[in-house]
Amino acid sequence: VIFRLRNSLFVFSTRLACALSVPKMFAVSLVRSSLSSSLRSSLTSAQRRLFSTTYYAKTHEWLKVDKPGEGTLGITSYAKEQLGEVVYVDLPDVGKSVQQKQTLVSIESVKAVGEVYAPVDCEVVAVNDALKDDQAGINDDPEGGGWLAKIKFSGEIEGMLDRAAYDKHLEAEG
Repeated sequence: VIFRLRNSLFVFSTRLACALSVPKMFAVSLVRSSLSSSLRSSLTSAQRRLFSTTYYAKTHEWLKVDKPGEGTLGITSYAKEQLGEVVYVDLPDVGKSVQQKQTLVSIESVKAVGEVYAPVDCEVVAVNDALKDDQAGINDDPEGGGWLAKIKFSGEIEGMLDRAAYDKHLEAEG
């Protein structure tokens, strides 16, 4: 069943990408986001991962594709644990363009200063202003309310992992 579902998604996404003249990854994201919540809730966890639109970098950033070419960026819970209590977040200016693997955000904690790298070439379209005055969002919920920036990007999302692959990366990292 999972193979048939994955194969159907691939074929449909490929056809949609050609029809809309957009990269295949955008079409996959569009198809995934259009699934109804009732269908998603009836899927097993393995099937849900197939439709995940959140990607993880080996440098511990996450990117949730909100719609084709736009996403929300933050740090993983693992990165937050390594940093300790965050005391300051230096957010980028809206409109700032950054190339993949360049520093986008600096985070200061009681233990260290960390850098958040752009997982793709992107432009900042919004920042989480709540973090300027109170870092509780990032301390309490780094993979949710503690998001850092909303970005626009073009092209494929390359070199990022799904949740299962990211968890394996964490195990290997020790």
